[in-house]
Amino acid sequence: MLKIATGKSHAKIILLGEHAVVYNEPAIALPLPDLNMLVTVTKRDFGQIILAENYQGPLSEMTEAFEGIRQLINRLLKFFKMPNLAFSLKIQSTIPLERGMGSSAATAVAIVRAFFALFETPLSNLELQRWANVEESITHGSPSGIDAATAAHDVPVWFMKGNLPEPIAMDLDATLIIADTGVHGQTGLAVSVVREQLQNDPIETQNHLTALGDLSRAARNFLAKNSADKLGPIMTTAQEHLDAIGVSHPYLNNLINAALEAGALGAKLTGGGVGGAMLALADNHADIEAIIAALEKAGAREIWVQKYQVKRG
Repeated sequence: MLKIATGKSHAKIILLGEHAVVYNEPAIALPLPDLNMLVTVTKRDFGQIILAENYQGPLSEMTEAFEGIRQLINRLLKFFKMPNLAFSLKIQSTIPLERGMGSSAATAVAIVRAFFALFETPLSNLELQRWANVEESITHGSPSGIDAATAAHDVPVWFMKGNLPEPIAMDLDATLIIADTGVHGQTGLAVSVVREQLQNDPIETQNHLTALGDLSRAARNFLAKNSADKLGPIMTTAQEHLDAIGVSHPYLNNLINAALEAGALGAKLTGGGVGGAMLALADNHADIEAIIAALEKAGAREIWVQKYQVKRG
C-alpha cells in the first residue's frame, strides 16, 4: 500500500445525438482532456478528510449534494477491507460545474483510480466504469453511462440506449469552442418538450429524431478520417433538427449564429438544451480567434477551447 496516490480524468461534451439517444438513436460524446480532474489520496494518522473547492471537512459530514462521492469512497474502503483508513482526499478540477461536461462522472473516475493506485491494485476499464457508476447512480438516478465512459477514455464514445458505451476512433485536426449562455440548462424540461412533441406530432418529430441519428452515424466516419469540413455542416444541420423539436433557446441561437457568421465550420447546442452551452468547430487559428471574439460580443458568459490533433506515425 502506498502513502500517496493520484487519479486523473477529464471532462466530456456531447457532440451529436442529444435527445435522439433517448429514442434508440446513437449519440457521440467527445473527451475534453484540457478540462481535467486530479484526485490525490494521502494516508494520515487520524481522520478521513475531503479537500475540494466546494467542501472541506470530514467524509462523514458531507452534505446531501455530495452523497454520491461519500457512498463511493465508503464502498471502495469496504472493498479494500479498510473502512477506517485515515486519509485526506484532495480534488483539483478545471471542469465547470452543471454545464453538461460530466464533472461528477470525472470526479468519480479520478477517485476510483486514486484508491486503486493507493492499494496497488490493477483496474480494468470495465471495473472502472462499474465503480464510477456507483456515484453516478446516486447523484443522477439512472445515468446512461456515457459520462463515466468518456471521462475514462481519451477517445470519443459511441452510445446507444441499452448498450455498453463503445470507444470509437478519432483522427481530427480541429478545435472545439464551447460557450455558456449563462442560462441554466434544463435537461428534464427539454426531455419533456420532446416527449410532448412526439405525442402530438409523432410523424414529424420522429423524422427529426431519425435524422439526428443518421447525422451521428455519418459523423462517426468523419471523426475517424480528419474530415472537419464535413463534420461542421453535420453539426449545423443537427442544430436545425434540435431547434425544430423545441429544445434550443434564443440565447443559444444567438451564440450559434454569431459563431457561424465568424467562420465556424459548424455550430450547435450541446446537452439538454433550453439554455446551457453550445459548441462550434474550427480548423485554423484565425477562425478560432474570430469565433471567440464573436461569442464574447454576443454575450457568452464563459468560453472553453479544446484542440484536437491528428495521430502521427
